Amino acid sequence: MSAYAIGNLFPAARLDDEVLTYMERIQSTLDPFDGRFLVHGAPERDVLEGEWPGALVIIAFPTLQAAREWYASPDYRALLPLRTRHVPGDVLLVEGVPDGYEAAATAAELRQAQEAAGQRRPV
Repeated sequence: MSAYAIGNLFPAARLDDEVLTYMERIQSTLDPFDGRFLVHGAPERDVLEGEWPGALVIIAFPTLQAAREWYASPDYRALLPLRTRHVPGDVLLVEGVPDGYEAAATAAELRQAQEAAGQRRPV
């Protein structure tokens, strides 16, 4: 199942040379794990709910394990401080949903579990 590294990054007022070096080198750390950018910065976006003060980054991986191994890899760990010294943010790894996923089926399972636990009466 696909997985994603998602970052909400808060860029500094100016792009430091270290950040540009990070950007130049990151792909070489992704390649061994079949990682690829889906979104990088998202300069054009429509914030429909809430606030999104940062720059959005989404990197796809074939599996959650591959994403974890990339983030923990010596090559990426050596590169990471070039960004974090200048561009703080929130970063997480998440597993995607399987092909054919339907939210309604998940809702039905949750309703059934609530009913079985006596938390909700059937409608």
